[in-house]
Amino acid sequence: MMSLRRLFAVMRKEVWQLKRDRLTVGMILGIPIMQVLLFGYAINTDIRHIPAAVVDYANTQLSHNLVTDMEASQVVRIYARVGEEKELEDRLRTGEVSIGIVIPEDFERRIQDDSRAAAQLLVDGSDPIVLGAAQQLTAMQQHQSSQKSASSGKLFEVRNYYNPERRSAVNTLPGLIGVILTMTMVIFTAISLVRERERGNLELLINTPITSNELMIGKILPYILIGFIQVSLVLFLGFMIFDVPIQGLVVDVYIITLVFVSANLSLGILFSTLAKSQFQALQMAIFVMLPSILLSGFMFPFNAMPTLAQWIAEILPMTHFVRLIRGVMLRGAGLGELLPELLVLMAFTFITLVLAIKRFHKRLD
Repeated sequence: MMSLRRLFAVMRKEVWQLKRDRLTVGMILGIPIMQVLLFGYAINTDIRHIPAAVVDYANTQLSHNLVTDMEASQVVRIYARVGEEKELEDRLRTGEVSIGIVIPEDFERRIQDDSRAAAQLLVDGSDPIVLGAAQQLTAMQQHQSSQKSASSGKLFEVRNYYNPERRSAVNTLPGLIGVILTMTMVIFTAISLVRERERGNLELLINTPITSNELMIGKILPYILIGFIQVSLVLFLGFMIFDVPIQGLVVDVYIITLVFVSANLSLGILFSTLAKSQFQALQMAIFVMLPSILLSGFMFPFNAMPTLAQWIAEILPMTHFVRLIRGVMLRGAGLGELLPELLVLMAFTFITLVLAIKRFHKRLD
């Protein structure tokens, strides 16, 4: 027979145990609040303010009105005006802009010609959502000219760069590398020091001459090799099964991976110095993984998120990794062109590793 008295005694013990574990209580309340806020405010597939650049060969009042109309639509935001089309392509390749607007010299004559588009949109087609938003702009009409009626041809011709076949796997797989590395690297290292303490192995380390620096770096290095193995496996499967190309240098992909894996491992080590149990370490890892996946631009358009969400995303390593890996794999950009993003990851790694080393003490408590 089940005793209600014993049952309630166990329940009471669990409640008191949870009350003493402030981190768990915080996660119980924090995770649903974070999810509601992320999906309610930050996650938005109706993309707005796509970064764009313009080259206006016509330089007339009519072409200026066209650019003004495009900004008024709030689909694009003009970040730069350049002098030639090649500079637009360079900015697309580095990810500085996602749409390039080319207005030819004979723009006003083309407005009267229904057989061809009056202007061109150069689109980073590696992101299907951006490409879909650019397609919406083709329905625009030149309001300032009555010569191009609503029944005439499209105002814009779309040139799809980097993903002409419009395959979703091309855009998804590079970001998926970041998700896999974030999940495995942070979780593995987050529980490492806690596991040492729980199993009593830390007592052995205390009696050795090993320093905190040596312990932290020694725990990180083996997982870097694991990260390389995972990336190689994903790249191989992506190429063999989904025919996902690597437009840039393969060595650049592994350099980016090295820096990103180091950033995740240092973050996991920092969590392991803060947690008192493996369960707490796992909770911390999950708490970071959720916004990393949702806010990095992997699943949802970065430019569609509110400004506050974008600021939070800029702190997360995966945001910069997604920009780097897509820049190299899909657009063929070099590390020199993506250096600011790489420097941010390196700075994050250095800061978190220093904090972890300072927090770690060779003692059982």
